[in-house]
Amino acid sequence: MTTQQLASGASAFLPRSIQVLERTPAVLESLLSDLPPEWTHGNEGPGTWSPHEVVGHLIHGERTDWMPRVRVILSGSNDRRFVPFDRFAHLSMDPAETLASRLAAFRSLRAEGLEELGRLRISDDDLEKTGVHPEFGDVTLRQLISTWVAHDLGHLVQISRVMAKQIKSDVGPWVQYLRVLQ
Repeated sequence: MTTQQLASGASAFLPRSIQVLERTPAVLESLLSDLPPEWTHGNEGPGTWSPHEVVGHLIHGERTDWMPRVRVILSGSNDRRFVPFDRFAHLSMDPAETLASRLAAFRSLRAEGLEELGRLRISDDDLEKTGVHPEFGDVTLRQLISTWVAHDLGHLVQISRVMAKQIKSDVGPWVQYLRVLQ
């Protein structure tokens, strides 16, 4: 699905959002493919995630969060409640699964989700339709899609930070100038 194909839908908001969402798999593949586990399996300590785990989290979100919630909002049903999202479900994924297979799965799931999003022909009015979040109450489709974009960007930052901290002790005095290491 290209940005041009989506431009016939909801103003500039949706194509602008898609510009980030469609790039995330390629950014992850470019950053992480073929790196040794020292880069991809390290984390920031107990209760934090490695890049390998973050990709698992993104896969889980593609399967159970973003498009399922879009469907709920656009369903026209009286019951617009979202199924709660388990932010930690990815931790039960097979830890031996390769990063390459996770990246491929994420790429495929994201492409399917964006293709479906394009087929929905979302209008500006659709963007103001609501679903019911288990914690926040009513949220609009616009808010959901914006959160999807910010979520991707946040995890790209997280992966970069986790990787940078793998070499923090080697940076020496420059650490004071590198916010990513603070």
